[in-house]
Amino acid sequence: MAEQERPPEEGAPSEAEYAARLEEELKRIKISDVLVQTLYTISSLGYHKLGTEHRDLPQARLAIESLRALLPVLKGATAEEVLRDFEQVVANMQLAYATAAKEGSKEAEPKEPEPQAEPEDLEQVDDAELGGEG
Repeated sequence: MAEQERPPEEGAPSEAEYAARLEEELKRIKISDVLVQTLYTISSLGYHKLGTEHRDLPQARLAIESLRALLPVLKGATAEEVLRDFEQVVANMQLAYATAAKEGSKEAEPKEPEPQAEPEDLEQVDDAELGGEG
């Protein structure tokens, strides 16, 4: 059955009007604004990956390295205080990463078995007593 086209609802923009509005919005958007929003998103996800509940250190490291790579690109294209704030975010994430990695390595270390004490109420038995040669 062929899909029927519905007439546009009253007051709703037509496809041409919608396309024109979209074109105007795209003209106004700055790449620097998109990059700042991207940094914010990456930092939020990175902190989430550093949390104890959803810890994923490779993904957290990728977030940190991505932030470090994008920050220099924004120099001169956005406010200095924005850059400074994100540089602080990177430093905080690096510290959190180091702490999480250290905690993870402690958990991964094999624990030495505790020496088992011999029961005090048992006497040593030699082979002769067990019927063996000795």
